[in-house]
Amino acid sequence: MKIIILGTAYPYRGGLSAFNERLAYEYQSQGHEVEIFTFTLQYPSFLFPGKTQYSPDPAPENLAISRKVNSCNPFNWVKVGKEISKKNADVVIFAYWMSFMAPCMGTVARRIKKNGHTKVIALVHNMIPHEPNILDKFLPPYFVKSMDGFMALSESVVKDIEKFDKKNCPKRFSPHPIYDHYGVRLPRKEALSLLSLDPTCQYVLFFGFIREYKGLDLLLDAFADERLKQSNIKLLVAGEFYGDSTPYLQKIQDLHIGDRVLLFNDYIPDNEVNRYFSAADIVAQPYKTATQSGVTQIAFHFEKPMLVTNVGGLPEIVPNGKIGYVVEPNAKQIADALCRFFEENKQEEFENNIVEEKQKYAWSTFTNVLSELI
Repeated sequence: MKIIILGTAYPYRGGLSAFNERLAYEYQSQGHEVEIFTFTLQYPSFLFPGKTQYSPDPAPENLAISRKVNSCNPFNWVKVGKEISKKNADVVIFAYWMSFMAPCMGTVARRIKKNGHTKVIALVHNMIPHEPNILDKFLPPYFVKSMDGFMALSESVVKDIEKFDKKNCPKRFSPHPIYDHYGVRLPRKEALSLLSLDPTCQYVLFFGFIREYKGLDLLLDAFADERLKQSNIKLLVAGEFYGDSTPYLQKIQDLHIGDRVLLFNDYIPDNEVNRYFSAADIVAQPYKTATQSGVTQIAFHFEKPMLVTNVGGLPEIVPNGKIGYVVEPNAKQIADALCRFFEENKQEEFENNIVEEKQKYAWSTFTNVLSELI
């Protein structure tokens, strides 16, 4: 097939860019012709809570990435739609994640479909954002009406799509594939040395952009538990604050856990991700809301046990008691699970089970489902 992916990609950073690029590589490996259309302007700076939208990493090799789309300019949407329409691709995959993109992507899709050949498919990461606002009621229908079909990464997202889809278009679900492009797992001693960490301690990793819905505050409260206070277990927080860091820093101070919380609060380049996962004993995702998470799929790649909360699609991915724990999003249950993990020495058992479990999340499995939808 001739495939075009429209969504965020290099030079923009983050998990969505990584997903689109990895999807393109997978389709190329299967012999398809793939091009990515990404943004000249992704969204205005005032909508972006981090330090920069751009990646410090080198450009991905052997990918055709065209920066064409201005998310704020309706004239550009028509122009890009006409340009893509003329390419006569078999399918354009719209990587959708927030309501702000609905007018842009919906307009581009409508122009593309005028050629009478190209199918337009929505690859939906979030239909309803983790931090919703009034626009989430009014903008998504415009995008949804323009699509021929929908691919979701969790069953909860399929249900969200159905709230907007009046045409009853075809829908498929396949779990988020493994992020396998972050290098190899390092020996623990080497990873700890690279991060200047004490090898006599054990480590819980919270990884990724820090936003309110991700529940870092719950994890900090859990670390105030007396059982954890009296242990040699420390918390690694690796990721940039998306928003005000003050409440978290104040909580660390108020709970008197500053000696057991290690903050690495910059964007983590791709070539350093393996240091943090290789150093960790378990990866914690104490999310308050979720659809799915790329962090779980990085943990799968490095074969690390996980603690997740019972929200969104996370319990679908982490079988409780087999490769980690599923708990309710409260500090007591999080602390109980962490104590059980370390007291019962579950790491080796869980890691052995992950080796088998991760086979479900191959990229070829994902593209097979997506190709069936197309």
